Amino acid sequence: MTARIERVVTSGVVEIDDAEHKVENNTWIVGDDEEVIVVDPARDADKILEKVGEREVLAVICTHGLPDHVGGAIEVAARDEAVIALHPKDKRLWRQTWEETWPDIEMEDEGLFSVAGVELEVLATPGITQGGVSLYCESLGAVFTGKSLQADGPGRLGGEYPALADQLTAIGERLFTLPHATRVLPAHGEESLIGDLEPQFDAWLSGSLTGGGEQRESPLVDGTGAAGITLKLDDE
Repeated sequence: MTARIERVVTSGVVEIDDAEHKVENNTWIVGDDEEVIVVDPARDADKILEKVGEREVLAVICTHGLPDHVGGAIEVAARDEAVIALHPKDKRLWRQTWEETWPDIEMEDEGLFSVAGVELEVLATPGITQGGVSLYCESLGAVFTGKSLQADGPGRLGGEYPALADQLTAIGERLFTLPHATRVLPAHGEESLIGDLEPQFDAWLSGSLTGGGEQRESPLVDGTGAAGITLKLDDE
C-alpha cells in the first residue's frame, strides 16, 4: 500500500503559570492501510484511535515533551503495545504528565523510524524545549515540526520564545536546508511550505519576532523547567 499522511485536530486548554491558553493540536498519522506511526498524540486518544481504525500502531513519536504533545501517548500506544519515542532531554517534561512511566525509545539526532515503506528521520530542533525534534519524511515530501516551526513562523510557548537563538539556529540549519517544496506539518495550525517560510528568516534574525527588544524570561527558559505547565485533558 502507498504511505500517506492524515491529520486529527483536537482542542483544549493548556495552563501556564495560572494563565489559560486555548489551543488546537494537530496529531499526524503516517502509514498505509496496514500500519501507522502516530506523531504528537494530543489529548483525545479516542479520536486519534478512531482515525487509525484497525491499522496497527507501530510507534508513537512525540516531537516535544509538553503536555499537549504527549497527553494521548499512553492510551494510543497501549492498544497495540506500540513503543513511545521522545528525546531524552525532554524526559523531565514527560514525567510532569506521566509520573509513573518513561518513554520506550530515547530519540537521537538522525535516528530513523520506518513505516509503510517510508522513513522518518529525526532532526534535532531545540528551542521550545531542549529535546525538541522534527521528523523529515523525504519520500512523502514532508517535515513534522511540532512547535518548532509553524505557518506563522517559529512556534511560541505561552506567547513567548523560551530560547529563540537556539530555535532560529535549528530552523536555519535543519529545516531551511530541506527542499523548498517540503510540506511543513506543525503541531498547531495549518500546514505551509519550506519555500514560503524561508524568505522570512533574515527578518526573524533581525528581531522582527520580538520587535527588536529583549525577550522576557519564559516558563521554559531552560527547555525543561516546566513546573507551571499543565494540560486540562477534560476540556471539550
